[in-house]
Amino acid sequence: MASVQDYKRRIRSVRNTRKITRALELVAAAKLRRAQVRIEAMRPYADTMRELISGVGRAAGSVQRLPLLQQREETASTLIVPLTGDRGLAGAFNAQVTRRAFAVERRLQAEGQTVRWLAVGKKGRSTLTFRRRTLDGAFVGFMDAPGYADAQVIAHRAASLFIEGEVDRVVLVYNTFVSALTQTVTEQEILPISADILETDEQERADDTLRGDFIFEPEPEEILERLLPVYLETQIYRALLESGASFQGAQMTAMRNASKNAGELIDTLTLQMNRARQAEITQEILEVVAGADALT
Repeated sequence: MASVQDYKRRIRSVRNTRKITRALELVAAAKLRRAQVRIEAMRPYADTMRELISGVGRAAGSVQRLPLLQQREETASTLIVPLTGDRGLAGAFNAQVTRRAFAVERRLQAEGQTVRWLAVGKKGRSTLTFRRRTLDGAFVGFMDAPGYADAQVIAHRAASLFIEGEVDRVVLVYNTFVSALTQTVTEQEILPISADILETDEQERADDTLRGDFIFEPEPEEILERLLPVYLETQIYRALLESGASFQGAQMTAMRNASKNAGELIDTLTLQMNRARQAEITQEILEVVAGADALT
């Protein structure tokens, strides 16, 4: 049976751990609020970008030659881009992304496709390296607070592999932020860019009719060719922000649960320590009584 001193040392250790988990919870909560603000600010920009591409696309005579819109007749190779965190201590945040990514890999390989990897985040890179997957690139060190420049670098690498014909599809796998308690794993095909973004509903067509005709300089096809890479960067940036907010929410929840469990463990250890102390006192009393009986 453990001594009273052993229980005291364990209680002190758990209390120190609880201080760390509480601090991490507060830091994650503050970062989560900032991440939510960034996502809310990003959404109008993304919607406006889609409307702009849609308007230019309607004016363009032909978009078949634009490389980012080209649908390959046969998909032989797919690039999977899992977005994970640079750190752990966030529950199942990283594991559920890599688990879905490997599930996508198995499905594509069953269809006879070749799978290639582009890692984003230290945890994803280490997992893929441990599983002996060959990487076409790795981008780490910015997942806590991703910037637009980070999305540009990732988009440039993915677009280069697609345009050069090394891959026929590019798929993002990341956590979409729902709430601090809920993050949904999302699988999104970002290349080739869907031609649906060039389509509009009847209300938007009516609005364009009221505005009148536009004169484009340069030609709409050339403008669209410049806008599509920006649209790709916007999609990746939005996914990075969603993943960043999801990480902070997952870490806040995980650290809150850890602090709660630490408190329950302290209560249990305190009860056991009191029992051990009572047992020691009882033993000492028995020894005193036995000694007194021996003297009489």
